[in-house]
Amino acid sequence: MSDAKRVSIADLRDHVGETVEVRGWLYSKRSSGKISFLLIRDGTGIVQGVLVEKEVDSATWSAYDALTQESSLAARGTVRADTRAPGGTELSLSVVEPLQIAEDYPIGPKEHGVDFLLNHRHLWLRSSRPWHVMRIRDEIIFAIREFFHQRAFVCLDSPILTRAIGEEAGTLFETEYFDLGKASLAQTGQLYVEAGAMAHGKVYCFGPTFRAEKSKTRRHLTEFWMLEPEMAWYDWEDNMALQEELVEHVVKQVLARRGADLEGLGRDMDRLRRVQRPFPRLSYDEAVDVLREKGSAIEWGADFGGEDQTLLTDSYDRPVFVHSFPKAVKAFYMKQHPTRPDVVLCNDLFAPEGYGEIIGGSQREDDHDRLVARIREEGLPEAAYDWYLELRKYGSVPHSGFGLGLERTISWICGLDHLREAIPFPRLINRITP
Repeated sequence: MSDAKRVSIADLRDHVGETVEVRGWLYSKRSSGKISFLLIRDGTGIVQGVLVEKEVDSATWSAYDALTQESSLAARGTVRADTRAPGGTELSLSVVEPLQIAEDYPIGPKEHGVDFLLNHRHLWLRSSRPWHVMRIRDEIIFAIREFFHQRAFVCLDSPILTRAIGEEAGTLFETEYFDLGKASLAQTGQLYVEAGAMAHGKVYCFGPTFRAEKSKTRRHLTEFWMLEPEMAWYDWEDNMALQEELVEHVVKQVLARRGADLEGLGRDMDRLRRVQRPFPRLSYDEAVDVLREKGSAIEWGADFGGEDQTLLTDSYDRPVFVHSFPKAVKAFYMKQHPTRPDVVLCNDLFAPEGYGEIIGGSQREDDHDRLVARIREEGLPEAAYDWYLELRKYGSVPHSGFGLGLERTISWICGLDHLREAIPFPRLINRITP
């Protein structure tokens, strides 16, 4: 096929009338006697190839019978415009060459259980639904990095192995670290990007984090990706303003660049189009009152569970901020409210449609002695935070930051049922393969 230009399926619309070569895999096939149809995918899209018996040689016609689902192949044909076809084009095939015939591909058109599909996740990624989700995931990651690059943030990678506990000590994955004792997989990169903010002003890290939570809810993974920006001279209200600007930007870019993938998932895009600033803001006190009015039994001082988060947001068509939580339910590094010692300057951002918290942020405690007191209150190993405390001794300034859970954000934007769909190879309390 050396005489035909090799073209990706996504670019076929630019080659109407030309004879081209496509390389990919057989998605499905059907025949109506002397005309056969091959759906070919190449990773960029799907195109229908049409074989007419009287127009091709016997080897090409026989290739139809030999090809099975997910067999690899090369195909040559003339590109035709067809508004009814996916991508707006079709291939009138002249040559089909099988490369490898796939025998007994395990994922067929019949219904499969979740465990079966997760056991075959390495193959399931080829199917339509996860294919659309991973393309949207890629776009969200790009939009996030684009957003911070445009605003002169510096990407500062934080370590995955650490001794500094960022969240709850009971949710650490620990490992022996040579002769230095135990290390743990990072729950957060936040403490390290705080150091980076003192060097560069505005920084972020973006990578995998780990929580050994024994949870089986649809909102939890044991390994997930977190975006964590940190900004010097930002107070907690500046922090919320940046969060809503980011979320609006990401949703807008996904709508603009991945609309076809959202449609492929059956996503209601009108809901996403309503995600515009400003987002509603409620204090924790106000949110508790709203929840009680809606029938929740929540008491002041309790954190919001999944049901409360859903109940709180069901009256809104865009994400909702709740700020000024009780100190007792939040992390040690959050700054105390100036007039209410039992409250900290923080916020959670809850997505609509029952998707729960996608962002948690706060102004950080910048006073050395108060931070030491909080570490002691929480019973944390003070020696592990020597370097972190030094940030408050040498030019401490007001600063704020937040963490955005990538998979929760993907799940909301895509309208998924479970976080396990939002990551290529999910890690759950009962799953570490494939």
